[in-house]
Amino acid sequence: MELKRIIEEKSQESWEIYLPSISIDCVVFGFHDGELKVLVLRMKGKNLLGLPGGYVEKRENLNEAAIRILKSRTGAENIYLNQFSTFGDLDRSEGFFEEYADTLWNKQRFISVGFYALVDYSKVNLVIDTVFDPCEWVAIEDLTAFMMDHNIIFNKALETLRLQLNHKPIGHSLLPEKFTMPELQKLYEIILGKKLNRGNFYRKMLRYDILEKLDESRKGGAHKAPDLYKFDVEKYQLALKNGLNEGW
Repeated sequence: MELKRIIEEKSQESWEIYLPSISIDCVVFGFHDGELKVLVLRMKGKNLLGLPGGYVEKRENLNEAAIRILKSRTGAENIYLNQFSTFGDLDRSEGFFEEYADTLWNKQRFISVGFYALVDYSKVNLVIDTVFDPCEWVAIEDLTAFMMDHNIIFNKALETLRLQLNHKPIGHSLLPEKFTMPELQKLYEIILGKKLNRGNFYRKMLRYDILEKLDESRKGGAHKAPDLYKFDVEKYQLALKNGLNEGW
Protein backbone atom coordinates (compact mmCIF):
# COMPACT_ATOMS: atom_id res chain seq x y z
CA MET A 1 0.00 0.00 0.00
CA GLU A 2 2.90 2.35 0.71
CA LEU A 3 4.30 1.79 -2.80
CA LYS A 4 0.86 2.39 -4.34
CA ARG A 5 0.58 5.69 -2.48
CA ILE A 6 4.03 6.81 -3.64
CA ILE A 7 3.28 5.95 -7.29
CA GLU A 8 -0.04 7.83 -7.17
CA GLU A 9 1.62 10.89 -5.63
CA LYS A 10 4.34 10.84 -8.28
CA SER A 11 1.63 10.53 -10.92
CA GLN A 12 0.07 13.83 -9.86
CA GLU A 13 3.45 15.57 -10.10
CA SER A 14 4.18 14.01 -13.49
CA TRP A 15 1.09 15.51 -15.12
CA GLU A 16 2.50 18.94 -14.26
CA ILE A 17 6.17 18.36 -15.10
CA TYR A 18 6.44 16.11 -18.16
CA LEU A 19 5.40 15.95 -21.78
CA PRO A 20 2.58 13.45 -22.33
CA SER A 21 3.00 10.36 -24.53
CA ILE A 22 6.83 10.39 -24.66
CA SER A 23 9.13 8.31 -22.46
CA ILE A 24 12.78 7.25 -22.50
CA ASP A 25 14.23 3.81 -21.83
CA CYS A 26 17.97 3.31 -21.49
CA VAL A 27 20.04 0.16 -21.96
CA VAL A 28 23.23 0.79 -20.00
CA PHE A 29 26.15 -1.49 -20.86
CA GLY A 30 29.27 -1.98 -18.75
CA PHE A 31 32.19 -4.41 -19.01
CA HIS A 32 33.64 -6.00 -15.87
CA ASP A 33 35.48 -9.22 -14.97
CA GLY A 34 35.31 -10.43 -18.56
CA GLU A 35 31.52 -10.01 -18.75
CA LEU A 36 29.30 -7.59 -20.64
CA LYS A 37 26.74 -6.41 -18.12
CA VAL A 38 23.55 -4.36 -18.28
CA LEU A 39 22.09 -2.13 -15.61
CA VAL A 40 18.66 -3.29 -14.44
CA LEU A 41 16.20 -2.50 -11.68
CA ARG A 42 13.15 -4.06 -10.09
CA MET A 43 10.02 -2.28 -8.94
CA LYS A 44 9.55 -2.96 -5.24
CA GLY A 45 7.36 -6.03 -4.72
CA LYS A 46 7.79 -7.30 -8.28
CA ASN A 47 10.46 -9.72 -9.49
CA LEU A 48 10.56 -8.61 -13.12
CA LEU A 49 13.60 -6.75 -14.43
CA GLY A 50 13.27 -3.25 -15.80
CA LEU A 51 15.49 -0.81 -17.68
CA PRO A 52 16.32 2.63 -16.28
CA GLY A 53 13.95 5.14 -17.79
CA GLY A 54 11.87 8.23 -17.28
CA TYR A 55 10.05 11.10 -18.93
CA VAL A 56 10.88 14.30 -20.79
CA GLU A 57 10.32 17.60 -19.03
CA LYS A 58 8.23 20.21 -20.85
CA ARG A 59 11.21 22.50 -21.45
CA GLU A 60 13.89 19.88 -22.10
CA ASN A 61 15.60 18.45 -25.15
CA LEU A 62 15.39 14.70 -25.66
CA ASN A 63 19.13 14.07 -25.19
CA GLU A 64 19.15 16.28 -22.10
CA ALA A 65 16.38 14.14 -20.64
CA ALA A 66 18.32 10.93 -21.28
CA ILE A 67 21.46 12.39 -19.67
CA ARG A 68 19.47 13.56 -16.64
CA ILE A 69 17.76 10.17 -16.23
CA LEU A 70 21.04 8.27 -16.39
CA LYS A 71 22.82 10.61 -14.01
CA SER A 72 20.00 10.15 -11.51
CA ARG A 73 20.50 6.37 -11.68
CA THR A 74 24.28 6.07 -11.97
CA GLY A 75 25.77 9.31 -10.72
CA ALA A 76 27.99 9.20 -13.82
CA GLU A 77 28.64 12.08 -16.20
CA ASN A 78 30.04 12.26 -19.74
CA ILE A 79 28.30 8.99 -20.63
CA TYR A 80 28.39 7.87 -24.25
CA LEU A 81 24.75 7.83 -25.44
CA ASN A 82 23.27 6.68 -28.72
CA GLN A 83 19.60 6.85 -29.70
CA PHE A 84 18.82 3.57 -31.44
CA SER A 85 15.06 3.05 -31.89
CA THR A 86 11.52 3.91 -30.83
CA PHE A 87 8.89 1.61 -29.37
CA GLY A 88 5.20 2.40 -29.67
CA ASP A 89 3.05 -0.73 -29.65
CA LEU A 90 -0.38 -0.54 -28.03
CA ASP A 91 -0.59 -1.55 -24.37
CA ARG A 92 3.17 -1.37 -23.81
CA SER A 93 2.77 -0.45 -20.15
CA GLU A 94 -0.92 -0.17 -19.37
CA GLY A 95 -1.28 -3.79 -18.26
CA PHE A 96 1.62 -3.49 -15.84
CA PHE A 97 -0.38 -0.90 -13.90
CA GLU A 98 -3.81 -2.56 -14.21
CA GLU A 99 -4.48 -2.28 -10.45
CA TYR A 100 -4.37 1.52 -10.70
CA ALA A 101 -6.96 4.02 -11.92
CA ASP A 102 -6.92 4.85 -15.62
CA THR A 103 -5.90 8.43 -14.76
CA LEU A 104 -2.50 7.26 -13.48
CA TRP A 105 0.29 8.96 -15.44
CA ASN A 106 2.23 5.71 -15.87
CA LYS A 107 -0.84 3.97 -17.28
CA GLN A 108 -1.16 6.30 -20.27
CA ARG A 109 0.04 5.33 -23.71
CA PHE A 110 3.72 6.22 -24.22
CA ILE A 111 5.98 6.02 -27.24
CA SER A 112 9.42 5.30 -25.83
CA VAL A 113 12.70 6.49 -27.31
CA GLY A 114 15.47 3.95 -26.75
CA PHE A 115 19.03 4.99 -25.93
CA TYR A 116 21.94 2.70 -25.28
CA ALA A 117 24.70 3.96 -23.01
CA LEU A 118 28.29 2.77 -22.67
CA VAL A 119 29.88 3.43 -19.29
CA ASP A 120 33.10 2.75 -17.46
CA TYR A 121 31.90 0.24 -14.87
CA SER A 122 34.29 1.59 -12.22
CA LYS A 123 32.83 5.12 -12.38
CA VAL A 124 29.21 4.20 -11.67
CA ASN A 125 27.62 4.74 -8.25
CA LEU A 126 24.16 3.20 -8.27
CA VAL A 127 21.37 5.33 -6.82
CA ILE A 128 18.37 4.15 -4.76
CA ASP A 129 14.90 5.66 -5.07
CA THR A 130 11.50 5.12 -3.44
CA VAL A 131 9.85 3.06 -6.20
CA PHE A 132 12.58 0.66 -7.32
CA ASP A 133 14.98 -1.60 -5.50
CA PRO A 134 18.63 -0.61 -5.99
CA CYS A 135 19.87 -0.87 -9.56
CA GLU A 136 22.20 -3.79 -10.18
CA TRP A 137 24.57 -5.00 -12.86
CA VAL A 138 23.64 -8.34 -14.43
CA ALA A 139 25.69 -10.21 -17.05
CA ILE A 140 23.72 -10.40 -20.27
CA GLU A 141 23.84 -14.22 -20.12
CA ASP A 142 22.12 -14.17 -16.69
CA LEU A 143 19.18 -11.88 -17.45
CA THR A 144 15.74 -13.14 -16.38
CA ALA A 145 12.24 -12.00 -17.39
CA PHE A 146 11.71 -8.30 -18.09
CA MET A 147 8.70 -6.12 -17.30
CA MET A 148 6.50 -4.73 -20.10
CA ASP A 149 8.38 -4.73 -23.44
CA HIS A 150 11.82 -4.14 -21.96
CA ASN A 151 13.12 -7.45 -23.33
CA ILE A 152 12.37 -6.17 -26.86
CA ILE A 153 14.17 -2.90 -26.10
CA PHE A 154 17.20 -4.71 -24.66
CA ASN A 155 17.46 -7.12 -27.60
CA LYS A 156 17.25 -4.26 -30.08
CA ALA A 157 19.99 -2.37 -28.20
CA LEU A 158 22.30 -5.40 -28.25
CA GLU A 159 21.61 -5.96 -31.94
CA THR A 160 22.44 -2.30 -32.63
CA LEU A 161 25.62 -2.49 -30.56
CA ARG A 162 26.71 -5.48 -32.66
CA LEU A 163 26.01 -3.69 -35.93
CA GLN A 164 27.81 -0.52 -34.83
CA LEU A 165 30.89 -2.22 -33.38
CA ASN A 166 33.07 -0.99 -36.26
CA HIS A 167 31.61 2.53 -36.39
CA LYS A 168 31.13 3.70 -32.78
CA PRO A 169 33.64 4.12 -29.90
CA ILE A 170 32.38 1.00 -28.17
CA GLY A 171 35.71 -0.42 -26.97
CA HIS A 172 36.94 2.98 -25.80
CA SER A 173 33.74 3.63 -23.84
CA LEU A 174 33.46 0.23 -22.14
CA LEU A 175 37.06 -0.65 -21.29
CA PRO A 176 39.21 1.05 -18.64
CA GLU A 177 41.93 3.36 -19.88
CA LYS A 178 44.49 0.52 -19.74
CA PHE A 179 43.53 -2.96 -20.91
CA THR A 180 45.00 -6.17 -22.26
CA MET A 181 44.47 -7.58 -25.73
CA PRO A 182 42.64 -10.64 -24.31
CA GLU A 183 40.22 -8.26 -22.53
CA LEU A 184 39.55 -6.39 -25.77
CA GLN A 185 39.02 -9.66 -27.65
CA LYS A 186 36.67 -10.93 -24.93
CA LEU A 187 34.56 -7.76 -25.23
CA TYR A 188 34.27 -8.22 -29.00
CA GLU A 189 33.38 -11.90 -28.62
CA ILE A 190 30.59 -11.21 -26.14
CA ILE A 191 29.06 -8.45 -28.26
CA LEU A 192 29.30 -10.51 -31.45
CA GLY A 193 28.15 -13.70 -29.74
CA LYS A 194 30.93 -15.85 -31.18
CA LYS A 195 34.54 -16.89 -30.62
CA LEU A 196 37.28 -15.11 -32.58
CA ASN A 197 40.64 -16.49 -33.64
CA ARG A 198 43.25 -15.01 -31.32
CA GLY A 199 45.95 -14.50 -33.94
CA ASN A 200 43.61 -12.94 -36.51
CA PHE A 201 42.10 -10.63 -33.91
CA TYR A 202 45.50 -9.39 -32.73
CA ARG A 203 46.71 -8.79 -36.28
CA LYS A 204 43.57 -6.85 -37.24
CA MET A 205 43.72 -4.66 -34.17
CA LEU A 206 47.39 -3.86 -34.66
CA ARG A 207 46.84 -3.19 -38.38
CA TYR A 208 44.18 -0.58 -37.54
CA ASP A 209 46.94 1.40 -35.76
CA ILE A 210 44.53 2.63 -33.07
CA LEU A 211 46.25 1.07 -30.04
CA GLU A 212 49.26 2.28 -28.09
CA LYS A 213 51.30 -0.44 -26.39
CA LEU A 214 52.42 0.61 -22.93
CA ASP A 215 55.69 -0.17 -21.17
CA GLU A 216 53.87 -2.08 -18.44
CA SER A 217 51.95 -5.31 -18.00
CA ARG A 218 49.06 -6.68 -15.94
CA LYS A 219 50.50 -8.18 -12.76
CA GLY A 220 49.28 -11.33 -11.07
CA GLY A 221 48.41 -14.86 -12.19
CA ALA A 222 50.50 -17.90 -12.89
CA HIS A 223 51.17 -17.13 -16.55
CA LYS A 224 53.25 -14.45 -18.22
CA ALA A 225 51.75 -11.05 -17.46
CA PRO A 226 49.96 -9.73 -20.58
CA ASP A 227 50.98 -6.38 -22.05
CA LEU A 228 48.78 -3.37 -21.43
CA TYR A 229 47.40 -1.15 -24.18
CA LYS A 230 45.37 2.01 -24.44
CA PHE A 231 43.50 3.59 -27.34
CA ASP A 232 45.14 6.38 -29.30
CA VAL A 233 41.96 8.44 -29.16
CA GLU A 234 42.76 10.70 -32.11
CA LYS A 235 43.58 7.79 -34.42
CA TYR A 236 40.61 5.82 -33.09
CA GLN A 237 38.14 8.59 -33.84
CA LEU A 238 39.62 9.08 -37.31
CA ALA A 239 39.42 5.35 -38.05
CA LEU A 240 35.77 5.20 -36.98
CA LYS A 241 34.80 7.89 -39.49
CA ASN A 242 35.53 5.43 -42.28
CA GLY A 243 34.66 2.35 -40.25
CA LEU A 244 36.96 -0.48 -39.27
CA ASN A 245 36.25 -2.07 -42.60
CA GLU A 246 36.82 -5.72 -41.87
CA GLY A 247 34.19 -8.17 -40.81
CA TRP A 248 34.41 -10.38 -37.77
